[in-house]
Amino acid sequence: MKGQCLCGSVKITVPENKNVHACHCGTCVRWNGSPLFSLSYQQKLDISGEDFIQCYQSSEWAERAFCKKCGTHLYYHLLGTDNYELSAGLFSAENEFTLEQEIYIDCKPSFYYLGNDVPKLTEKEFLAKLGSQ
Repeated sequence: MKGQCLCGSVKITVPENKNVHACHCGTCVRWNGSPLFSLSYQQKLDISGEDFIQCYQSSEWAERAFCKKCGTHLYYHLLGTDNYELSAGLFSAENEFTLEQEIYIDCKPSFYYLGNDVPKLTEKEFLAKLGSQ
């Protein structure tokens, strides 16, 4: 799949993945104004336009990246790993994604609701799941 930022300065290519996660943690909601809808990717990214990428270390363990030119949110990255959560919005609207799960459901603001029948993990449940992997 080929994705790009709003202005086209940053382009990302990844293998096909139609499974989207929604993160409702406070940082994602503050960053996006809504949940982060993302695709998981666990390899070095194939990116062009790296000169346009600005990273912000949003916690002790992760950074978030955006295009310096247009501001498009690109990804959430776990530091020291090749684990990325790529913004689903980078990829063409013609991709028919499936919402696979919602995480940090106990942190979700009350002003919206996603009606999909998918697993909904609390912060504690999600972190426990990460610890068991």
